Amino acid sequence: MLKIKLQPTGKKHQRFYRIVVAEDRSKLSGQVLDTLGTYNPHLTENKILVNQESYQSWQKKGAQPTETLRKLIK
Repeated sequence: MLKIKLQPTGKKHQRFYRIVVAEDRSKLSGQVLDTLGTYNPHLTENKILVNQESYQSWQKKGAQPTETLRKLIK
């Protein structure tokens, strides 16, 4: 099953996240199929950037976003 999830990057206390499509059971730093956008929790404005066309197309193909990502995109 495919999942749309957050992949952590950056330093320990300055985390930055990529929004990626990967296999459900793969590691967070493992192989990804596509990168859809970024999320930076340290910014005050525009924390999340997502390519909506790619996001919608992966959802049509059956990829499910994680609960955390679902809350962020709303």
